Amino acid sequence: MGITERKERNKTEMRKRILDTAMKLFLEEGFGNVSLRRIADKIEYSPATIYLYFKDKDEILYALHTAGFEELYKRQQKLLSIRDLRKRIQRHGEVYIKFALENPEYYNLMFILRSPARKIAEGDKLYVGRRSYEFFREDVGRAIKVGVLEKGDVDIATLALWSMAHGIVSLILRNRCPMAEKEGLSKIALGAYGYFLKTSRVTV
Repeated sequence: MGITERKERNKTEMRKRILDTAMKLFLEEGFGNVSLRRIADKIEYSPATIYLYFKDKDEILYALHTAGFEELYKRQQKLLSIRDLRKRIQRHGEVYIKFALENPEYYNLMFILRSPARKIAEGDKLYVGRRSYEFFREDVGRAIKVGVLEKGDVDIATLALWSMAHGIVSLILRNRCPMAEKEGLSKIALGAYGYFLKTSRVTV
């Protein structure tokens, strides 16, 4: 490995270390309570080192959000091979739930953690979080058009389906499901989403 390749690898590793440490601190202590100095102390480097990679705390949080949504969107893209819209809508919920349960730290940061991060609040239409939602919305719209889902407003239907999946995983990740064995929660979560589809006048 040459000097240039080694430097790039070291930069990639340091960036990942900063992001991993920041995510842990944001979730444990709250976004507003964590400073760049706090992150630097945790990784045992000076704040100046972090400024080589990120200009401020908002940029760190935005990078973490982006990484999480990129992974979710990548999983969604695998649904493109499913032509049966009934199965596709079902699989959308399953992908979302599995992503959340397999990546609880990212999910908490993406959907649960309160933060005033300016970059996220700007609402860029190209932001990966919006892209992921729009992909789901387009499939819901097609499903309504062909009669797989009941005729109605696509925005209402999309929000209803997304909220159901979000509510399920939020309860689980917040340990609000003591009525079920922990080992079986994933199966119950996936089953609950499917049950919602079958009993809410949705022909899936």
